[in-house]
Amino acid sequence: MFPKVPDQHKVGRPLVPNGLGVFYVLFTTVYLFLVYFLQQSSHPEPVSAAFTLAACVLFGGFMGMMDDWIDLKWRYKAFMPLIAALPLIYYAQFIHARTSITLPFIGIIDFGVLYFYLIIPLIVMIVTNTVNQLGGLNGLETLCPAIVIAGLMVFSPNWLLMVGPLLFWLVLAALNLSGKIFVGNTGSFAIGMTIAAFAILSDMKVNLIISIIPFIFNSSIILLSVFFTRKKASVSFDGKKLCSDSMRSLVTVITYKRPLSERRVVAVIAALVAVFTLIGLLLQVLS
Repeated sequence: MFPKVPDQHKVGRPLVPNGLGVFYVLFTTVYLFLVYFLQQSSHPEPVSAAFTLAACVLFGGFMGMMDDWIDLKWRYKAFMPLIAALPLIYYAQFIHARTSITLPFIGIIDFGVLYFYLIIPLIVMIVTNTVNQLGGLNGLETLCPAIVIAGLMVFSPNWLLMVGPLLFWLVLAALNLSGKIFVGNTGSFAIGMTIAAFAILSDMKVNLIISIIPFIFNSSIILLSVFFTRKKASVSFDGKKLCSDSMRSLVTVITYKRPLSERRVVAVIAALVAVFTLIGLLLQVLS
């Protein structure tokens, strides 16, 4: 039913079903539509966080499916998420969302109207693409986003929106970690869009910025390597462990001349994301 791709870091390179992130898109959309229906039945509102989030997840999933099918060029993938920023801009303007961001050691920066037309699109574009780029190992592209979402939910007034989707994503993460499925670009773009949209809807921008620092670091060195050396990140697999002779991504930095098992690498990166997520939570408490 689903196309199968080889698991590059397993002995014999077994074929694994790819693109099962589409089930996350379907489940999350249905879940959010139900939340929207129940909210509108009891307290009708002209705009809805649930409906806005559903629209963003649907577009993220659609974009990921296009990438899985026709292998979109990066110049398209970089800017296509801007389309999904439109419902977020409308929602933020309608509820008169806070346009300021409190940054550590800097203070409060009020962007005014630029928050709607510059900051929100940038958040959506950067988060969606950086989340998509941190992958390639079983469990990496599913566990790390789950940690970020869990951290955002702690103080979010809209935490109910993510209870069902997070639980369903964790099921996919368990299957992905065990090497039984890949969520594909459909899943990684959808979950990246989920993180960006949920953070904006919950006004958890600082938490988001701190939490995704490992993602940003990974994307930064990948892009720098491509632009300046024209080489992509890669790791070698000797049948048991991964190792790299260059530092062109977060994975290759960790495995640089230091052989580690795939599970170990995923654990290290997930722990790193968890640390930055906790720092974001502490800053939220102290601010």
